[in-house]
Amino acid sequence: MSAVPRMETTEGRMARLGFADAARAGRLFGELGTPEERDAGLLDPLLDLLVATADPDLALTSLNRLAERDGKAVGALVADPVLGARLLGVFGVSAALGDHVVRHPEHRHLLDGTEELRRPTAPELREELLRAVGAGPGDPEPRATATGTETLVALRVAYRARLLHLAARDVLGQASLAEVTSELSDLAGAALEAALAVARAEHPDPGAVRLAVIGMGKCGARELNYISDVDVVFVAEPREGTEESDAIRLATRLAQGMMQVCSAGTPEGALWEVDAALRPEGRSGPLVRTLASHRAYYRRWAKTWEFQALLKARPVAGDLELGEQYVSMTNEMVWQAATRERFVEDVQAMRRRVEAHVRGDEAERQLKLGPGGLRDIEFAVQLLQLVHGRLDPLLRRRATLPALAALSRGGYVGRDDAKALAEAYTFLRRVEHLIQLHRLRRTHVVPEGESDLRRLGRGLGMTVDPVGEFTTRWRRHAMEARRLHEKLFYRPLLQAVARLPESEDRLSTSAAQARLEALGYADPAGALRHISALTSGVSRRAAIQRTLLPVMLGWFANAPDPDAGLLGFRQVSDKLGSTPWYLRLLRDETAVASRLARLLGTSRYVTGLLLHAPEAVAMFGSDTDLAPRPPEALLAEARATVGRYPGEAESAVAAARGLRRRELVRTAAADLSGLLDVEQVGQALSALNDVTLQAALDAAIDKVEMERRTPLPTRFAVIAMGRLGGLECSYGSDADVMFVHSPLEGASERATEREATEAAFAVANELRRLLALPAPDPPLLIDPDLRPEGRQGPLVRTLASYAAYYGRWSSPWESQALLRARFSAGDAELGAEFLALADRLRYPAEGIPDAAVLQIRKLKARMEAERLPRGADPALHTKLGRGGLSDVEWVAQLLQLRHAGPLPSLRTTRTLETLRAAVTEGLLSETDETALAGAWRLASRVRDAIMLVRGRAADSIPVDVRERALISRTLGYPPDDSGDLVEDYRRVTRRARLVMERVFYGE
Repeated sequence: MSAVPRMETTEGRMARLGFADAARAGRLFGELGTPEERDAGLLDPLLDLLVATADPDLALTSLNRLAERDGKAVGALVADPVLGARLLGVFGVSAALGDHVVRHPEHRHLLDGTEELRRPTAPELREELLRAVGAGPGDPEPRATATGTETLVALRVAYRARLLHLAARDVLGQASLAEVTSELSDLAGAALEAALAVARAEHPDPGAVRLAVIGMGKCGARELNYISDVDVVFVAEPREGTEESDAIRLATRLAQGMMQVCSAGTPEGALWEVDAALRPEGRSGPLVRTLASHRAYYRRWAKTWEFQALLKARPVAGDLELGEQYVSMTNEMVWQAATRERFVEDVQAMRRRVEAHVRGDEAERQLKLGPGGLRDIEFAVQLLQLVHGRLDPLLRRRATLPALAALSRGGYVGRDDAKALAEAYTFLRRVEHLIQLHRLRRTHVVPEGESDLRRLGRGLGMTVDPVGEFTTRWRRHAMEARRLHEKLFYRPLLQAVARLPESEDRLSTSAAQARLEALGYADPAGALRHISALTSGVSRRAAIQRTLLPVMLGWFANAPDPDAGLLGFRQVSDKLGSTPWYLRLLRDETAVASRLARLLGTSRYVTGLLLHAPEAVAMFGSDTDLAPRPPEALLAEARATVGRYPGEAESAVAAARGLRRRELVRTAAADLSGLLDVEQVGQALSALNDVTLQAALDAAIDKVEMERRTPLPTRFAVIAMGRLGGLECSYGSDADVMFVHSPLEGASERATEREATEAAFAVANELRRLLALPAPDPPLLIDPDLRPEGRQGPLVRTLASYAAYYGRWSSPWESQALLRARFSAGDAELGAEFLALADRLRYPAEGIPDAAVLQIRKLKARMEAERLPRGADPALHTKLGRGGLSDVEWVAQLLQLRHAGPLPSLRTTRTLETLRAAVTEGLLSETDETALAGAWRLASRVRDAIMLVRGRAADSIPVDVRERALISRTLGYPPDDSGDLVEDYRRVTRRARLVMERVFYGE
């Protein structure tokens, strides 16, 4: 060491050397050795060794405690610098192993010697731990000499002694990650063997059964952590002369005893938990089964995740011959898993299970379960093994890194990607080990404290700025792992179809199709054709697509309909591919590309709109851009658009419909992104339809005036009815309207009332014609059938004619229909006059008479009997079925007809608003309102989802299983739970039906 200035204090010296708590470090170091040794500088080499550790303060603390317990320890470390480096290196990363050495100072001798520490073999570890419990390693079925606490303590002490030996080699860089994990797995196997020997000692005749312990998970793959649950499966066979039932009972007691030996608390703590949850039927199934029982279960009942788990299966303790028979038997089925029914659904469920295990507050610090974490990498590798290992035996490896290397050599994963992923995986595993070594606790979360981060950085050899360097490398590796994981499945697919300048092996067409099929593509051959069309060539467009597609394909796979998503992407790209901003936007704005993939893979309706309004993709970048625009702004834009086409009504309306098409994309995208609830969707669609009607009406009036060569001699208004009037339009709703006009004052001087009526008829018919013209966007069909006398009555009436009709001929159903009446377009003053007229009918001061109530009830009953389509399931018809929209709306409307006269709060055209007001007025209980509103919302959401998914309207939940699954996914259900949608719908509507029968019919 360099000479220390005479005036420097001990505390200053410790601070300069890198101790975090210099005062404490100075005091603790001052307690080591004798004053003469310290003054003579004989302990300075020890100080050099401390400073070189990952955490000098932690190492010094353990050394000081060891010196108090073993007076010769300090001298031994000074005399043997190699021993000092090994022991203090461990002390600097592991407080728990420091505690162990303090309790067992003789274990420091395990690190003696100037030669490199030799790695023990698996048989040596087994022998050592068996001897620790007094069992004979050479016995066919070793049996401990005792079963008490002393035996359990002896097992733990021997286990941790070997852990100390391994940690010393690990910390000093004398063991690779693969060597560390395989030795930890061998050590766990030896501990299980010793625990089984203890369990045998508790039974008089343990030899009546053969019991094999199968290592699963990381233990089976020989890639175990320092601290981890050890996953196992038990298989047993009776020996000759033993009944199978007796053998299974004995084997179960032995297995339970073995698990208890490992997990029991002692003065030396526990080893770890032995977890048998991966056995058939999980924790609900028997702990031990025979080979035949395992075979029967896996052949008939096992799910894909269970075969994925069996990839790692390896005999680790007990009857190894029986264990090998088990592994041989299961291997036959593991490599056929990808051909099983529901493989895709199982894979998607497995991915959801992986993602669901991470806590939100830990996601960014999770090494194992966070995005791009260890579990992501392991899952991806195992899935690729399942898909391709059936035909390629070289992929049948248990451990992650060897399997990844095999996938790379076979062309199933890009060579550079595999190399980068292996580096990231290795780094993350090393960090995981350092975190666990500190307290010997099972954790996968990167700590937040600066001292902890400093220890991790120094433990990885970062000395200049350990906190900063570690954080940077960790974030970089995690980000790289996340990026590569997203592309891992898909990048090789591009090489399978495109002539890329790659020297490595490529996926065969059959392997590419198998992978696509496993990931959810129903037409893998078609998918490959789309991929080829998008990426082939040397153009800049093809180059960007090759960058985009590996990620986009993954997003399509996570959508309800991957094939439709990819096809839609190809179609939209063909429309916009030569547009400079399109591919650049997708490449640079992940949010746009991700949302586009989700929408294309969910909604044929949105895809159809985008094919004719592809520029709408630009709004997918932010939630704010998807918020419905104010009606006033839409109306101003629509009128300005129409104004650009004077005398060209068809062109004007086509342009207005183009605006509607763009806004439908906005609303549908916001809906599918969860940004709008069903009420807000209805309001947005209704407002958009109002604007479209106004724009088309302006064009129609302009054309009629040009043809007649005179200004319109009458005021004209469009009255919204039905769902449009209630601001409850769905994506497939027609525009229910009535037309009203009123001749201008003084019209008798310029034209007769007949001329005014003819002009109004001309406007109404032109409006209907313009909106019915063939166009690429969804039509807005005008339905005027709710007018007086229905289809038999005149299309347009004057305000006076309406007043005369309603005053003399009106029936209760017309008063009910007027409850939805709302001004939509045209002359607002005339609209207000009409609504004032309607108010007298729909809001009678004393409510409608009992006879009218009876008539409405009879009409409802007749509709249920006659209007439900033939063959439709009444329980699944969203409009006319039991507890559906009609049931809820007729309850609300009857309450309005009876009570809205004296109760103004009920005077609204909206169903849910009516129900809420009825609760406030004491006409409906909160429980009943909840049941009715819940059914209305669900039925409305289902109708909207049907239109969005299929691109065409329907009122019944589909019978077709695939269509039902797509709609279920769109509504937020998991891929394999479409039955839950039907169950939920039946349950919710059944409750609403009971309320309806009681409130509406008075039953």
